Amino acid sequence: MIKKYIFGQPLETGAVTQTIAACSQPLDLMQLSHTEEGVRLSCQMEPLDAVYGLGEQVRGINKRGFSYVSYATDDPFHTESRHALYSAHNFLILSRTSGDSFGIFIDDPGIVVFDVGETQMERLVIQAGKDCVIYTVEGNSLKDIVKQFRELVGRSYIAPKWAFGYQQSRWGYACAEDIRKVVQGYHGKNIPLDAVYMDIDYMEQFKDFTVDAEKFPDFADFVEEMRVQGIHLVPIIDAGVKIEEGYSVYEEGVQGDYFCKGEDETDFTGAVWPGRSHFPDVLNAGARAWFGGKYRVLIEQGIDGFWNDMNEPAIFYSEKNLKKVMDEIHSLKDQNLGLHEFYHMKGLVDGLSNSEEDYKSFYHNMDGVKIRHDRVHNLYGYHMTKAASEAFDQIAPDQRILLFSRSSYIGMHRYGGIWTGDNASWWSHLLLSIQQMPSLNMCGILYTGSDIGGFGGDATEDLLMRWLEFGIFTPLMRNHAAAGTREQEIYQFGHTEDFRNIIRIRYGLLPYLYSEFMKCALNNEMYFRPLAFDYPADTHAAQVEDQLMVGGSIMIAPVYRQNATGRYVYLPQDMLMVRMKSLEDRTCKVMEQGHHYVDIALNEVVIFVKKNHMLPVAVLDEDVKNISGVVAGRYEWIGFAEDAAEYVLYEDDGVSKKYTPQENWKKIVMTREELGMAVC
Repeated sequence: MIKKYIFGQPLETGAVTQTIAACSQPLDLMQLSHTEEGVRLSCQMEPLDAVYGLGEQVRGINKRGFSYVSYATDDPFHTESRHALYSAHNFLILSRTSGDSFGIFIDDPGIVVFDVGETQMERLVIQAGKDCVIYTVEGNSLKDIVKQFRELVGRSYIAPKWAFGYQQSRWGYACAEDIRKVVQGYHGKNIPLDAVYMDIDYMEQFKDFTVDAEKFPDFADFVEEMRVQGIHLVPIIDAGVKIEEGYSVYEEGVQGDYFCKGEDETDFTGAVWPGRSHFPDVLNAGARAWFGGKYRVLIEQGIDGFWNDMNEPAIFYSEKNLKKVMDEIHSLKDQNLGLHEFYHMKGLVDGLSNSEEDYKSFYHNMDGVKIRHDRVHNLYGYHMTKAASEAFDQIAPDQRILLFSRSSYIGMHRYGGIWTGDNASWWSHLLLSIQQMPSLNMCGILYTGSDIGGFGGDATEDLLMRWLEFGIFTPLMRNHAAAGTREQEIYQFGHTEDFRNIIRIRYGLLPYLYSEFMKCALNNEMYFRPLAFDYPADTHAAQVEDQLMVGGSIMIAPVYRQNATGRYVYLPQDMLMVRMKSLEDRTCKVMEQGHHYVDIALNEVVIFVKKNHMLPVAVLDEDVKNISGVVAGRYEWIGFAEDAAEYVLYEDDGVSKKYTPQENWKKIVMTREELGMAVC
């Protein structure tokens, strides 16, 4: 049951697709009060109550014990002290031990604070603005609450099937020859690969929708050269448009009045990669259509995938703020800078980027209504990605195009996925990635993953191997690193054969992973789930923060500690443990419900299959190069059944949007005896 409550004069964010009548009765699930900041909600939490959700955030699966701020932030330091990351996902569930659990969604594109027992351990407090819409969701289980919410906000984006293959990226592939070397590195070691990414280096002076002709001569021919080898090229698109006479995107934006405005109605100027830039007013339908249409220039050269970045929007500095800071620093010249003076100067420089003052200094034209940016800040990345998706519907209406974003708000999940931003090569960030996945799925974001190996810092071989062993299961499986860090393409390391086996296991499991993803997308369900969602009566399951249910058949328990040769695993029921050192080298063992220590070698992938469930595993040729080598119907089966198990397999062409024809779905039933022969 969903109830809707309206406060003040809220903006239409586009988060919700269902029409829900406003409730005339008072909000009764939480205590409501009004403050100077706006609407305040609070309620008591019992000691064992858990809070799930909030999408992309720091800390664990259960969000109790900290405060979280929904305010899209360009911050690469994802430490436990951070209160906000790149996105705003204002949906959570209070899971009560008393049984009266509920979900709540705060549809407010400005700052929303969720104090989940930080100030007072026993209280959940939510502070929203004066103008917002609040939805409460009650259901008969945690999964039912999520399903209702997902139906409220609409079906999740579905990527093309090739985008479920292994993908390689790096900030620093500066020319066509660099990309050729990457492809040759993978093909030379016989490691499957489906995509290579093009970071800001491919552009002409970091200008959107341009390709540097010196670095990438005959770009369309190069795209075709890669396509023949089974490689998709995925370029980055940033939010800022460089101010430069003769640059057509800039000139069209000025002429069409498509950029965000300052208080004086001139185009707002901030700086990002290309220096002085304007920002498309993607909250305006006309500007959104114009900016989205710019993707055509790359699509017409054969590109079929994009990643949108820097779209919080990130601002290095504004001209106005820069001048003020430079003047103040100049005034300190020749002074004796003591402790306080030095840190004041340092703070001036650090405060230039993504300044609240800057976000309050420019405006949007939301189809005739002038809105200051900070009131709708969290919508910018969402609407940039919406601009691209709406354009794709016009440019290639029957084709799936890969699209994901750094910043998002609930509702963007209908138009693209996200990746979790600029993480680091830390073991703690591998665990963070594991813990973020179910919360993102709750908010509708199914096509997601983290930068495998870590974006910042130098990845060690063992960290990368363990991260890949988890990344096997994330829909977006992308290895990405920053310029200046250790090269972390997997052929750069010594244990190449082990890495190759891990990637081949991903491709072998794709019939299952893709089937489960499609079921969850089409049925508004979660692909990744905490154990507590599947085993609500099991008090031990509710305490597990580092294991996940993946689809309907399996549980995973990734290793995420340096030098670990195994880990403790909790089995909420009897399960079949499947060890894989390669796709072909598999062993199986039935394990009883309970706590176990499981040895897991560095080069080993372990999954746990639920009783009376099974999954398909593709039989791959030795030289499979990409997803085209996963041949429909050429499967073995792994399963665990008392009498028989069944599985609904989903297969489609991977490109078109024809998701629901009857022939896409195949129900397979196997007996215990048949599974015993096929199991390993």
